[in-house]
Amino acid sequence: MKATWNGEVIAQSADTVVVEGNHYFPADSVNPAYLIPSDTHSTCPWKGEASYHTLRVGGQDNRDAAWYYPTPKDAARQITGRIAFWKGVTISED
Repeated sequence: MKATWNGEVIAQSADTVVVEGNHYFPADSVNPAYLIPSDTHSTCPWKGEASYHTLRVGGQDNRDAAWYYPTPKDAARQITGRIAFWKGVTISED
């Protein structure tokens, strides 16, 4: 699977975990050059507290387009160390 935005591959891996229709990529499969930490957080009742990254590609920002759970609850432990995308990021098969 690969995640692309603004003409660039943000992440690529054959090892994604799908939760609620979202592909969670291993953190080491994501190009860190495109990630800018965000102060945004949200809470899911069964996954826990999510943190976000803004994507910066080609001088354009996609605010909070990547999210992850630093310490997911036990029910979501399979997404530990993984990052998912939304807000126009295309997820497709390689």
